[in-house]
Amino acid sequence: MTLGRFLGYNRRMMGGLLAAMMLGGCDAPVPKTVVEPRTISGSYPRGEALLKQAMLARHAAARAEVGEAPLLWDDALAASAAVYATTLVSTGVFRHADQAQGEGREGEALFRGTRGDYSYREMVDLWIAEKADFINGETPFFSKTGRGEDVGHYTQIIWHSTTHVGCALKSSPTDDYLVCRYSPPGNVVGERAL
Repeated sequence: MTLGRFLGYNRRMMGGLLAAMMLGGCDAPVPKTVVEPRTISGSYPRGEALLKQAMLARHAAARAEVGEAPLLWDDALAASAAVYATTLVSTGVFRHADQAQGEGREGEALFRGTRGDYSYREMVDLWIAEKADFINGETPFFSKTGRGEDVGHYTQIIWHSTTHVGCALKSSPTDDYLVCRYSPPGNVVGERAL
């Protein structure tokens, strides 16, 4: 199974990987456990400026590969992401936010991993790695695996009509929770990513 099949990581819990997926509020199946080597000792650096820089750079690189313009940072989306990341920390329940369909809906990508064990780049690169299973079919038929949730983060990142992103990271004593929000949202059923 490739890294692209996983949607979030956790090195400590059972020595491996836990995840969730992002297709518009759907709960994801629990992925298999994968053990990875650590690349550093200690924790990765944190901070809003580093998060913004890493997210914009990696999103821009993924979009440039498919001929799409970079996303713009949106402080309102980042604030919305922070509110939901705080909810994830306080509840410990790792699932997508319940959002009404229609006006005001935001695209969403989630990550949970052992606190301090993943760099911002590693977090977003796990979503981008889903590209390996991507085909440009209509949503949700855009995955070589036949499971749209296997590429849902990647498709949101490259979605043709998405123009803005905002992300936030909040931490519990054991885990980091990264939430990115997108506008206009991607993964629209019946439409193609590109």
